[in-house]
Formats: sequence, C-alpha cells, structure tokens
Amino acid sequence: MDHAATTPMAPEVVDAMQTSFVEIFGNASSLHSIGGEARDALEESRAKVARILGAEPGEVYFTSGGTESDNMAIKGVTLKNHDRGKHIITTSIEHPAILEPCRYLESLGFNVTYLPVTSEGIVDLEDLNSAIRDDTILISIMHANNEIGTIQPIAEAGQMAKEMGIVFHTDAVQSVGKIPTNVNDLNVDLLSISAHKLHGPKGVGALYIRNGTEIEPQTHGGGHEGGLRPGTENVPGIVGLATAAELAHANRSQDMARLAEMRDWLADFVLDNVDDSWINGHPSKRLPINLNLGFGFLEGEALLLYLDTKGIAVSTGSACSSKKTEASHVLTAIGLKPEEAHGSLRITLGKENTMDEVVFVAQTILESAEKLRAMSPIR
Repeated sequence: MDHAATTPMAPEVVDAMQTSFVEIFGNASSLHSIGGEARDALEESRAKVARILGAEPGEVYFTSGGTESDNMAIKGVTLKNHDRGKHIITTSIEHPAILEPCRYLESLGFNVTYLPVTSEGIVDLEDLNSAIRDDTILISIMHANNEIGTIQPIAEAGQMAKEMGIVFHTDAVQSVGKIPTNVNDLNVDLLSISAHKLHGPKGVGALYIRNGTEIEPQTHGGGHEGGLRPGTENVPGIVGLATAAELAHANRSQDMARLAEMRDWLADFVLDNVDDSWINGHPSKRLPINLNLGFGFLEGEALLLYLDTKGIAVSTGSACSSKKTEASHVLTAIGLKPEEAHGSLRITLGKENTMDEVVFVAQTILESAEKLRAMSPIR
C-alpha cells in the first residue's frame, strides 16, 4: 500500500530487461553491429515513450530518474535563459527535486516565487497570473502531488505560460501511467518521468523537452542524448522504462478504475468508522491510487509501525522525507497544524492489490486507531 514510493517490477519488464542484459549488451555509441543492436533498442524505447506522451522521439531524453530530470529542467532552462530574466515560479508543495534546485538557484541570484495552494492542495490560477513578471523565464508546477495526490490544472497553467512566452515544466513522476499525460493537451514544454513509479526499474527516467526549448546541459562529456545528458546509456534500464510505460498506458483505464473504486471504499470505511479522521487533499481531483488520511490524537508514525507488524506497508508522507521529524511541508501548506500533519497516513494502491487486501487494511487501521488512542495521554 505504498506504491507512490516505489512499485514492484512487472514480469514483462523483467523479461525485456533480461534480454537486453544478456543479448543486447553493446555500447549504443559503437559503430559495429553489436553496438547497433543496442542503439536500435535505445531508439525503439525512445519511440515508445514518445508515443505515450504524444511527443516526437527526438523530444525524449533519458536520465537516471525523476530527480535528475527535474534538476535538468529547472537548472537547464534558467541557466540557459538568465539573460532574459531571473524569475522562477513554482509551488509550495513541490517535491524536493524541484524545491532544492530552486533554492540553489536563489543562491546564484535568481528570484523564486513559491505559490500557495488551497486547503485542498490546488494552485489558484489567479495567483499564478498575478505572480508572472516581465522577467519570469520558467514556471514549474507538478502534475499530481506525491503526498496528497492532488491533480493540478496543468493544461490551463500551461496555456497561460504559452501565451506569455514562458517555458513551462511539470513533474509528472506520479501521474504518468495513472492519468492522461499527453504533452500537447497539457501545454507543457518539459515533463519529468521516473520508471520505478510505474512498475519499471529504479535508476532510470526521462525528460521530455519540446522542440525549440533551449536548456543548458548540467553534465559535460560525450555527445550522448543530444549532448544534454552525456554518458553511456543504460540500455537495459531504458528498455525497462519503455516496457513499463507501454504496459501502464495500455492498461490505464481498466487498472485505475478498479483501484479508484477500492480506494474510495477504503476512504468511506475509515471516515465512517474511525472518529476524528479526514481526507487530506481534494476529495475527487486526486490520483486514482492515492488516499491521504488524517487522524486526530494519533501519530502517523505509530500507525505506520503498527500496520507494518501486520504486513502492511504505508507512508506518513513522501518516501524521500519520511525519516525526517518535521511536519510535511505539503500538509502544512494546505493549512494543517504540525500535530495534525504528524497524524497523517498516505496509502497508495498498485495494480496487484486486491479487494480482500483493502478490507484487511481497513480493519487493521480501525483496530490500530482504537488501541493507540487507548494508550494516548492526549486523548
């Protein structure tokens, strides 16, 4: 129940990667036939990812994952276009892979506006419009939040950026394979992907860069990936990413409808049976797999550990920051008090989950809440 953190690799992905490891082991930059086989696998994978995004193959650049893709987009665009301006707009609930590059750029003299969100975690488009300045060169708003699952109005924000001549990026790490992510429908110039969020391997991702969007390379070396991401390509990992993305895209409607139905049943059960419980984020404009619950008079970490003893894996926030002691920046941004934020639980379903498992999780949450509250001095 923690698929937003990572997912098990699909058997088809393992098979495709095994073939690539054993039979297509060449360097894709080599001129001989063994290298050519690797190059063919690389370009076939690029074309698969491009088709899923509604992009051209030449607009897809492979990376080591979502964090590198985000850094490549944020730093690459701003450093390339600093002569046009030094203002960036993002939101207060972005992943650290966006927030930390923005803080780094602030140390270089760039100015960053961090847009607030509503109590349901959605960016107000009027706030975005008001934040745009003559020197704004980049807007980055995540497609769907990794903690509360809230889906942002990316198409509308992207259209606003397009009309103003501002480069627009979205972190779609959580949304690819779960909701539509056609780059033209979303009006984005850059879009980040990570394989291990959609039943692919860890350590590989991609960045979509619309033709004509100029960015500064963040690493330097050979001419791989159009010179934007030098280094010998991880062909087996890239094959895994393309296979996983293709499977997720093909099965998305059926899988997500089933998972959303189970998610909604779980939400209703908890809200009906556990006192002082609520949903964090928008009740409907959220990823089909995501349920972020809040509990009064409970510590999310205690709930997590109790559920873990029953064989249930959940999270109290994003996996990248779940070991930190401070309250989630996402939950405090939507107006929760620190003690309320600490009482949160993120449940994210995957395609192999069953209704029997969801019922077991629901009953275990009820059991754990009753036991932990009985021991709580605050309660």
